[in-house]
Amino acid sequence: MEVQVFGKLDCGKCESTRHKVEHFIHKLGVNGTVRLSFFDLDTVDGMAEGAFYDVRNVPTTIIRNDGCDLARWDGVVPDSRELKQYFAGTA
Repeated sequence: MEVQVFGKLDCGKCESTRHKVEHFIHKLGVNGTVRLSFFDLDTVDGMAEGAFYDVRNVPTTIIRNDGCDLARWDGVVPDSRELKQYFAGTA
């Protein structure tokens, strides 16, 4: 499973989202099965990935598994309860 966070380094909500995802990955012990990828939309590579996933707002968080999108949040920090449910059973 992969959690993709699209944002900017100077964005408070983007930083909060990244820290929240990292917290759940470590707290729930799913380091080996859940990977976090952060795409900085101020870089060419980040903009390219963002365009591919039709990212229009920051932060945008996408949870993907086996090439399929499971959840997506655009322009908001994901709710902890909603986010946590996707990590259950992945350890």
